[in-house]
Amino acid sequence: MFLRSFKYIWPERFLPEPAQDDPFDTDPPLAAAGPLGVLLVNLGTPDAPTAPAIRRYLAEFLSDPRVIEIPRYLWLPILHGLVLRMRPPKLAPRYAQIWMQEGSPLLVHTRRQAQALAGELGARGLAVRVEAGMRYGNPSLADALARLRADGCERILTVPLYPQYSASTTATVVDQVGREAARLRNQPELRFLKRFHVDPGYIGALAGSIQAYWDAHGRPQKLLMSFHGLPRYSIELGDPYYRDCLQTARAVRERLGLAPEQVEVSFQSRFGTARWLEPYTEPMLAELARQGVTEVDVVCPGFTADCIETLEEIAQEGREAFLRAGGRQFRYIPALNDDPAWIRALADLVQTQLQGWAGAPAGRG
Repeated sequence: MFLRSFKYIWPERFLPEPAQDDPFDTDPPLAAAGPLGVLLVNLGTPDAPTAPAIRRYLAEFLSDPRVIEIPRYLWLPILHGLVLRMRPPKLAPRYAQIWMQEGSPLLVHTRRQAQALAGELGARGLAVRVEAGMRYGNPSLADALARLRADGCERILTVPLYPQYSASTTATVVDQVGREAARLRNQPELRFLKRFHVDPGYIGALAGSIQAYWDAHGRPQKLLMSFHGLPRYSIELGDPYYRDCLQTARAVRERLGLAPEQVEVSFQSRFGTARWLEPYTEPMLAELARQGVTEVDVVCPGFTADCIETLEEIAQEGREAFLRAGGRQFRYIPALNDDPAWIRALADLVQTQLQGWAGAPAGRG
């Protein structure tokens, strides 16, 4: 009845022809469960340390309304008329300084994490496929999801590699995966990890990396934990990111057995003229030096993989600011990258999230 009515508003030639020699199978075989899929997601990176590649990357990144919460009619003319003209040539030499032989540090380390995670989960008896994808740039989330589906993954866990939740990071990953799924007729079952800012494994791996660095190089006067910044209005609108960062810092400090006065927390990577989370990292480094602190170590707990924000902004620009203000010793403690303790902690997180799906043993490894 519906199809007979439908033909009056849609030409009959577009309706499907009834099957003649290929009737539906009345006793189809059960579909194979297939392996579980894990999609590791990081922010993204240019394809090369060149102005054109950086411009393409920034155009995608800074066009996301979750990232820049300014009305489109105000922001897009600024982005295309000013930012994308001026920023890429300035950023190109900064990217070139930290570029690895295999490519962008963020991509190299994220791929190593994916490979190590797959090995760890396999050793635990899990039939899992792990793919790395970038929210902006390449490899895209669409390509990573397509590879998982090509491997037969009907159940996919998305793991944004952001320990602390923010709408401008984790939420936009959820948005994009949802948009990709919306294009599919046969959608996979999807799960998402929201945050792991005080997960015992993550905190243990982070504190362990700091302690191992100190065992090898000695302990400084101050430990500075620098998190990526966020506009204050984002917090005022209800984003829990600031709280998550402070809870991470406290958990690490307590795991290391440090007194509150031995640790400082700051926020980096400010963009634009709006007021962001304070104190800002570079001015704090200068202020510590002026106060007589001569030795400082900096760690960035919000970055699970080293990138331009850690290797250039902190390890180079932060160092210059501290030494210029009178400090004598500045050391950057690397991100977790593919540290075995972090990979085990990540596998624990993933295994917990996979519980209830066929082939996933209950509990942590």
